[in-house]
Amino acid sequence: MCGIVGAIALDGHPEFPPQALSQMCQAIRHRGPDDEHHYQEAGVALGARRLAIIDVAHGRQPIGNEDGQIQVAFNGELYDYPRLREELQARGHRFQTHCDTEVWAHLYEEHGDDVFLKARGQFATSIWDRNKRRLLLGRDRAGISPLYYTIVGKWLLWSSEVRGLLASGMVEAKPDRKGLDYFFNFFCMPNQRTCFEGIHMLPPGHQLTVQDGRVNVRCYWDLDFPDAGEERRFVNSDVAVQEFEQLLTRSVERRLFSEVPVCCYISGGLDSTSVLGLVSRTREKPIQAFSLSLQDSGPVDERLQAEESARVLNCPIDVLSISQHEIAQAFPEQIVATEGPVFDTSTACLMLLAKRVHERGFKVALTGEGADELLAGYIWFRLAQKYRMPGDPVARLFRRILPRVVGGGRRHQAPLKAFYGTRIAQQTSYELIGQAREVLYSEQMWRDVEDYSPYEDVPGACEDRIQRWSTLNQSLYAGFKIMLPGLLLAGKSDRITMNSSIEGRYPFLDEDVVDFCAQLPIDMKLRGKENKWLLRQVAARTLPAQIAGRPKTMFRAHLTNNFLRPGAPSWVQQLLSPEALQKAGYFDPAGVARALQVLKKQKSRSLGRYALDMGMIGVISTQLWHHLYIDPTMADLPDWKGIGN
Repeated sequence: MCGIVGAIALDGHPEFPPQALSQMCQAIRHRGPDDEHHYQEAGVALGARRLAIIDVAHGRQPIGNEDGQIQVAFNGELYDYPRLREELQARGHRFQTHCDTEVWAHLYEEHGDDVFLKARGQFATSIWDRNKRRLLLGRDRAGISPLYYTIVGKWLLWSSEVRGLLASGMVEAKPDRKGLDYFFNFFCMPNQRTCFEGIHMLPPGHQLTVQDGRVNVRCYWDLDFPDAGEERRFVNSDVAVQEFEQLLTRSVERRLFSEVPVCCYISGGLDSTSVLGLVSRTREKPIQAFSLSLQDSGPVDERLQAEESARVLNCPIDVLSISQHEIAQAFPEQIVATEGPVFDTSTACLMLLAKRVHERGFKVALTGEGADELLAGYIWFRLAQKYRMPGDPVARLFRRILPRVVGGGRRHQAPLKAFYGTRIAQQTSYELIGQAREVLYSEQMWRDVEDYSPYEDVPGACEDRIQRWSTLNQSLYAGFKIMLPGLLLAGKSDRITMNSSIEGRYPFLDEDVVDFCAQLPIDMKLRGKENKWLLRQVAARTLPAQIAGRPKTMFRAHLTNNFLRPGAPSWVQQLLSPEALQKAGYFDPAGVARALQVLKKQKSRSLGRYALDMGMIGVISTQLWHHLYIDPTMADLPDWKGIGN
C-alpha cells in the first residue's frame, strides 16, 4: 500500500512545478513512510510515497516498462501478480523487479484501456503512456483504495487523499454543501462527490482517461445480480458451503502474502473471527490478533468474545481499551484523517488501534469488512424482509410520524422509493437520521442544497436492471455502493489504518467471493431469523458452535456522550457556540440548542433521541471539519497541517 499523486496538463506541455509535486507527496507521507520518488516530463508529473511490503528492496515507484514509455504509480496490492507476471513473461515481457507495481506497465501494454478489468486486488493506479500522451487512472471494484482528482486552471491533479491536492498550493479548500447533505442523509461520505467544492472522488469500479485535453470517466465494472428467481441453484447446500469455503480460504491465502509481518483484527463478531479461523488453519504459526475494548465508551464491549475466539484459535491477542476521554481527544486527528465529518465515533477507536498495531511493528492487517454487505448481515435486511407488504403501509406510516418523533416538518423527505425506483431496506434508517436535518439545518443550508437528491448522486446500475432483482439484492447493492465505500472502507478502514502506515486487507472483498455471493439464492444469505446463513455454515467447520452461532452486534461507541459530558475538550463548546455556528453557516443555532436540550433531558432510549444524538454528532464533526480544513479561527485548535503530523 502506498500513496500516489500526480498532475497532467490539459493544454500544452508546461512543466509542473517540482516543489508542488514534492509538497503533495509530503502531505501523504503517512501512507508511505519508506520512500518517495517522482517521475516528470513536460506536461505530466507522477509521485509516490511507498509503504514497502512486496519486493521491499527493489520496488521503488513510479516504475516503467522496458523502454520507459509506460510509467506507473500504484497504491494497493495485485493479489494474483505472480500468475500475471508469469503469463506476461511468457509473452516476452522483461521484468527488472519482483514488485507488483511493475506488472501494471506490462499489463497495460497487453490490454490498454481494459487493464483494470484484468487486475484483481485493491488498487488506485495511475498509468502514463508517453507515446500516446495518454493518462489512465483506475480504482478497484469495491473502493478499498481511494483516489481523488480536481481540475484547476489547465491542470488535472490527482492524489490518494484530499490533503495531497490541498498541499499543491493550487487548490483552495471550499465546502461542498451538497456533499455535506449526502453525509447527513446516508451517515457516510459520498463516493464521487466530496465535502470539498470542485474535488471529486473517482468512484469504485471506475476509470478516468485524459488525452488531448479531454477528460472521460467511465464505469469498467459494476456489481450485478441475477433476475429474481434466476439465482444460482445447488444440488444441496453442502455443495455451496464447500465452494464458498474454498473461495474464502484462497482469498485469505492470497492476502497473507507479504515480506513484512501480518496480523488480524478481531472483534466479537462472526466476520473477523471467521477470517482469523481460516488464517489459523492456513498458517503453521499462530498469527497476532488485535482487538478493542470500549469499557464505558460503548453500548456493547466485545472484549470477552474476542478473547475467547483468540484463545480457541490459539492466537495471541492484544486488546486496546478506549475511554470516552480518549475518543474525544483523538477526534480532531480522526477528522483530519478521514477528511470529512463522521457519525460513527468508533472510527476514532480504530485509529488508535492502528497506532497500536504500528507500534508493535506490523504493516499489514486482515479484517472482516464486506461480509454484511454480501450476505445480509445487518438487522435492517431482516426487518425489511419481515415487514414489507404491498404498498409499503409500514413505511408510509413511519414517514408520517417522523416529524412528531424527531421534530421539524416533512418538507425535505426523499420519495417513498428513492433508490432507482425501489425502497431499499436501509431507507427507513436514512429517513430517521435525515429527519434531524429539519431541526438542525440553517435556512441558508437549505437554500444551498436546494432540490439536491443524494440518491441521484450514487453511481450505479440503470433502474430497469435493478428492478429485475429481488428486493434483498436491491438493498445489498445499495449497501455495496453507499455504506461499504463511504463508511466501512473510507471512514473505518483505509483512511484510519493508513494514517498509521498500516495496510488493511479484506478477504470478503475478493473478486471471486463477491461474484459468488451475488449469484446465491436469497435463503443462503438470509434464512428466517438467521443472517449470513452460508458464512455460519463455513464457520461451523472451523469454530466452536458458541462462536459460529453468535448474533450480529454493531461495533460502535457512544455518540454525544463523549463530547457533552463534564471534562470534554474546550473546542466542543467553542464550535457549538452561536457565533461559530453562524460563521460556518450550516446549522441553525436555535435548532442546535433545542437538540441539546432534548439530549440533556431525555436519558432513556427513543427513536427521536437517537436521531438527534446522531444529528448532533454530525454537527460536532462537521463544525470540527470546517475548522480544520476551511476556517481555522473557530476553536483553539490548529488546522489540518498541525494535527497528527
